[in-house]
Amino acid sequence: MDPKIFFKLSYGLYVVGSHKDDAINGQIANTVFQITNEPATIAVSLNKNNLTNEFVSASKVFSVSILPKSAPLDLIGHFGFKSGRDIDKFQSKSFKKGVNGSPVLLEHSTGFLEAEVISSLDVGTHTVFIGKVINSEVFNDEEPMTYAYYHQIKRGVTPPSAPLPTPALVKEEKTLKGVNIEMQKFKCTVCGYIYDPAKGDPDSGIAPGTAFNDLPDNWVCPVCGVGKDQFESLS
Repeated sequence: MDPKIFFKLSYGLYVVGSHKDDAINGQIANTVFQITNEPATIAVSLNKNNLTNEFVSASKVFSVSILPKSAPLDLIGHFGFKSGRDIDKFQSKSFKKGVNGSPVLLEHSTGFLEAEVISSLDVGTHTVFIGKVINSEVFNDEEPMTYAYYHQIKRGVTPPSAPLPTPALVKEEKTLKGVNIEMQKFKCTVCGYIYDPAKGDPDSGIAPGTAFNDLPDNWVCPVCGVGKDQFESLS
């Protein structure tokens, strides 16, 4: 089986939020889709190991904040590669609690939906929650970010708990013949982000053509925030 076929399917990128008692949490998800129109229902797929899955299972409600193309990598990394068991993910973010009590992201969002769980399906590593939409709002006309755009343009990576195979685990042929040392790519050993000198890191002020060894000492992974010492050469 060729796992790269799954990247041909269309996905978006979202922050799915929920609550349990007074605690709130949210996570990145790429599997959110509409089921029916009347009544309006949507489905989300969440890894069983994630705190958000626990919250949705307990409260039977969730929110979906839709990320636009302009959403920065560090926001995606914040919600996708950090655990709500360790930090309050919304503490430093602009948000509000929706009508069902779930957190709704107000920054870097093109709109949101809120839903009440009416059914769920155990699919092994994940739970698919089906919810009846009870509220929604459009914030702006920004184009939503697709999973393909996230990988191809943003050069982001997939959290290990996502339902899709991690691109870093998809084998690619590599050769050392003719490698330009200055243009070697380096991979973050924590989240899998790949620094490509040819593209640099414009969002962090790093111009294209900047070799990894020439990056400032205080440069950090734009996805998960670790330092240069957590990167390894792909050569």
